[in-house]
Amino acid sequence: MSDMAISGGEEARVESVSAFTRRVKTVLEREIRPGWVRGEVSNLRLQASGHVYFSLKDAGAQLAAVLFRGDAARQTVKLRDGAQVLVYGEVSVYEARGNYQLIVRAVIEDGEGRLQREFEALKRRLADEGLFAAENKVAVPAMPRTVGFITSPTGAAVQDFMRILIRRGWRGRVVVLPAKVQGDGAAAEMAAWVEYAGGLRRGMTNDQCPTTHDGSEGAALSAAGTEPFFDLLVIGRGGGSLEDLWAFNEEPLVRAVAACRVPIISAVGHEIDFTLCDFAADVRAETPSAAAELISSGFVEAFERAGRLAADLVYRVGVGMEAADERLAHARSRLRLLAPSAQIERGHLRLDDLTNRLSAALGATVQGRRQRLRDAAAMLRERSPQRRVEAESQRLLALWKRLQAASPASVLNRGFVIMRDEDGRPVQKKAAVQKGQRLEAEFADGTVPVTAAEGGGMTNDQ
Repeated sequence: MSDMAISGGEEARVESVSAFTRRVKTVLEREIRPGWVRGEVSNLRLQASGHVYFSLKDAGAQLAAVLFRGDAARQTVKLRDGAQVLVYGEVSVYEARGNYQLIVRAVIEDGEGRLQREFEALKRRLADEGLFAAENKVAVPAMPRTVGFITSPTGAAVQDFMRILIRRGWRGRVVVLPAKVQGDGAAAEMAAWVEYAGGLRRGMTNDQCPTTHDGSEGAALSAAGTEPFFDLLVIGRGGGSLEDLWAFNEEPLVRAVAACRVPIISAVGHEIDFTLCDFAADVRAETPSAAAELISSGFVEAFERAGRLAADLVYRVGVGMEAADERLAHARSRLRLLAPSAQIERGHLRLDDLTNRLSAALGATVQGRRQRLRDAAAMLRERSPQRRVEAESQRLLALWKRLQAASPASVLNRGFVIMRDEDGRPVQKKAAVQKGQRLEAEFADGTVPVTAAEGGGMTNDQ
């Protein structure tokens, strides 16, 4: 751009930085009128000259500001980083740096900052008195039957509270004690309800019931018995700014909550909101819904435990019944065994068994003796003289047959010849025969005289 030619008309509109800045300063200071600005103090710097420099910021922007010595001396508010303030001033441009800034003429505390300081101061004072001490807390019942809820009957808090109790199946009773929860008179109205509900007892007559915040009698809440009517109280509302929740920080209500002997749950705002009632109450719940969950948790746990116990009881009863049935069956068996008829039947069975065993034993004995008799008879037969005679006869017969088979007649019948000498003796060898010796050849059918010839031959003498 520095090399571009500038026409005469354009050259007339060129300004110096100082001239341009002065024109911006004039426009801003003339067009933007003085006014109030809300913000948080940051980057606070106190100069030796007495001037005070700081920034005002919020979630979306930041604005430089200066409080000159003369104006700073007149302020009653002591600036500090993080303070929420309202400042009155006009815009100005610091030409040397080209920055615009707010020239502050007056400073006042923003309402939230003032309330926060009051909150902290009252909290310290009541804590020093022991109002928030743990030893003063009353235990919250695990399963309250009747719960009083001090809140606005038209707010979302009571709807959320009841929805949680219904969803979790809680079986108790909720009594909504209607009260303002914001604005003038809200703290006094809620404190009156705390005192009334805390003093209410079952069995009170109408003239004994404490008077309510509006002067009416509490007959509708009286019932039979001598214990407190409410087992538990809840005080609370939905979320809001510090100003919206301020009624729960007012001292009369905080003291009433701390003094109540009926357990109290403080359920004010959202999780990040804290009020002095939270510290004075016996228990703090982060939200009304959280209070409902806390109240119903004991019932839910007991219900679940009852379910588990019921299942366990059914199981154990079943096991016990099975065991009892087994014992009963065993007892019946024993009774049947011990009955006279059973004993008679067992006697019959035993008698039959003995009879069978005796018959079997006798039969076996007889059979054994018969067998032994047969064996003895066989032995007698084998050893009797007749048997021996017969055996000897058979043996002699065999010998006789053998002898007959070896007799000369038998030999002769088989075609052999017996040579005998003159004395009738058998000639057994050839060498015993002399030439010319007279011999006799015996055949099966007779004898033939023969004479021994030369060379062992024989001649017939017939």
